[in-house]
This record gives sequence, structure tokens and C-alpha cells, in this order.
Amino acid sequence: MQPYHLFIVFKINKTMKNIILLMAFGLLSYSGINAQEFKVITSVESIVPSGMGRSRIIDAKEEKDYETYTSTQTEENNSRNKSKRGDIRVKNFEETKLLNFYNIAGIRFQNIAANDAVISSKLNKMAKEGWELIHVLSAVESDAGDKDGQGIFITRYIFKK
Repeated sequence: MQPYHLFIVFKINKTMKNIILLMAFGLLSYSGINAQEFKVITSVESIVPSGMGRSRIIDAKEEKDYETYTSTQTEENNSRNKSKRGDIRVKNFEETKLLNFYNIAGIRFQNIAANDAVISSKLNKMAKEGWELIHVLSAVESDAGDKDGQGIFITRYIFKK
């Protein structure tokens, strides 16, 4: 009877070991599900008359830690942020050419449709890679008249994974 008793104890211990392993794996998987990653893609479309501007989709291919370029101002310490602008610049990025909204004859609707197709292609690719589009922000700095000659339409697409 004693060997049978040892067999039952061994069987229970092996089962318990499997349960513990499954629980540990489940906890690791659960923590991975809660981790979120965000990504911002920006499209810049020129609204400069005569087609003189530049239009692009910009996608940074390297990460930056904002804390490296952040200082905290307090009543006791109000020294300025000493981080260098050159350190903030991203050298690895994807630049996709877009068409300008205007050409020499004025607004060009065919260019807008072409940009929509290229931007849709980028968004669809990101969706296939598992990115979820969660927010879109747009802004305009428009031409202020004959002497300005400047203007952009900027859109930021914010994704999470």
C-alpha cells in the first residue's frame, strides 16, 4: 500500500506543478495584453498657391524618450531646459511624397484624390500590422494674402497597439 500512496502524492505534485505553470503563463500573457504602444503619423499638405510647397507623410522609425528632453520648473528651481535641439531630431524616418493642393491654375482636386489614395494605403498597411487608428487631428495654417505665400494642412493620425 505504501508504493501506491507515493504514486498518488507524485501525481498530485505533478498536477500542481502544471497548474502553477499555467497560472504563471496566464499572468505573463495578461500583463502583455495591458501594455499599450502608441504611434503618430503626420501628413503635411501644402496649400501654397502655384504648387510651390512640399507635401509629405512622415513616419518616425526611431523612438525618443520625452523625459530626456523634459525639465520640471519649480519655485525653488526655475532654470531653463538645457537639452539640445539636435539631440531631439529624428534621423530615421519614412517620408512619403504627396501632391500639393494647388498647381499653377489653382486648386487641383485630382491631387487631393491622389493624396487620399496614398494616405488610405498607409492607414490600411498600419491596420494590417495591428495598429488601431484611435484619433485624427487636423489643423490649417492658411495663406494670409499676397505677401504671405505660406500655408499647410497638417493631419496627425494617432494609433495604438
